[in-house]
Amino acid sequence: MDLTAVLLKAVAARPRVLVTTLPGATPVRLAAERHLRSRDLPRAVTPADADVLLVAGTHDPGLEAALERLWQDMPAPRFRAHAASAGDVAAAIETACSHLADPSEQRAHERGGRSLPGEDQGGHDAPDHASPEGRAGDHSGQGGGGMAMPAGLPMAAQGPDRDGLMLDQLHVALGPLLADWPEGLILRLTLQGDVIQRAELSLPAPRRPPSAVPFWTEPWARAAAGEQVHAAEAARRRAAGHLDSMGRFLAVAGWQAAATTARRLRDELLGGAGAASVRPAAERFARQVGRSRTLSWLTRGLGRLSSADAVAAGIRGPAARADGDVPARYRLWLTAALEDLDRLEDRRLLDPAREEPPRGRLGGPPSPSTGLAGALPRLLEGAELGAARLIVASLDPDPDEWVAQPVESAHG
Repeated sequence: MDLTAVLLKAVAARPRVLVTTLPGATPVRLAAERHLRSRDLPRAVTPADADVLLVAGTHDPGLEAALERLWQDMPAPRFRAHAASAGDVAAAIETACSHLADPSEQRAHERGGRSLPGEDQGGHDAPDHASPEGRAGDHSGQGGGGMAMPAGLPMAAQGPDRDGLMLDQLHVALGPLLADWPEGLILRLTLQGDVIQRAELSLPAPRRPPSAVPFWTEPWARAAAGEQVHAAEAARRRAAGHLDSMGRFLAVAGWQAAATTARRLRDELLGGAGAASVRPAAERFARQVGRSRTLSWLTRGLGRLSSADAVAAGIRGPAARADGDVPARYRLWLTAALEDLDRLEDRRLLDPAREEPPRGRLGGPPSPSTGLAGALPRLLEGAELGAARLIVASLDPDPDEWVAQPVESAHG
């Protein structure tokens, strides 16, 4: 066996998987995260450290260019897998592992792209440099006043800062496909130094016809349609939704162990576990995260949103009740999840007009997540670039709500 085959076999035994979720595919993402954890396969957070690109969800033409950019930024050996439904995840991962382990398939796979290490790369164009849109997208928000872009990288222009001084400006973008990011959302930022002077929001277009009911609001939609749904089912889904948001937020904050705990508790709830089995671990998790001085210090004062401003922006639910900054929001998620654990045996019927889904009460267009996303430009202006993703993760708008709502309300 040659050295290439040995190395490919080692990669295939435990590949790093970059899960890229398309809007409307939350159940597929949840299944992928659960499967990777059960097999002890590491999740990649950037294309540079990924062996497998797992695309979760149905084809979305509007994000095809972004997916292609992610793919081009992945080093060989690599494999692109697709899971259209939750049931497709295991087979997609197995297929990826088998293809990674086969040297002949990898060589054939890379004929039109990058070569395997040590192979002749003659005739292949050098890959493009990563775009500022999280390595996934075009350079649609660059500055430079029309100046050339050396090596494809944006150059700074000049503009007045918040105090009226003329300073260098750089235009970059976050999104639409980043790890633990609202899929499809793009934030185009104008930076002076590391301070965000301006933020512009772009949301994915709704689908015609609208996509399926968003996963996190599904019990409420069924109850609104006249089906008898118990309050316990809604409480279980809402608690799992808050833990999912906590997992994404903690991953962005760099606390991977706590993020894994949040996702494990989420999956236990979605799997039907009772309060007696979940509550001890959930309480330990809430104490650990809620009392963390380091996490509080890291996020204190960021993204401050008063209840009055939240209501004016059309925000409903926990983000409005938190009435504060990032720590106020994640602590409210923790409190609300523990409260819902006490309601897992509630046999009363769900009243969708009184009970709210994880991101706020449904009241017709615009959706709760549209209000959350719409508040981002104001919350980001004046913040440091390093805080942007923490602020976004502390609101965690649900992309499934954007693609499912009527077209006329899509952009608020």
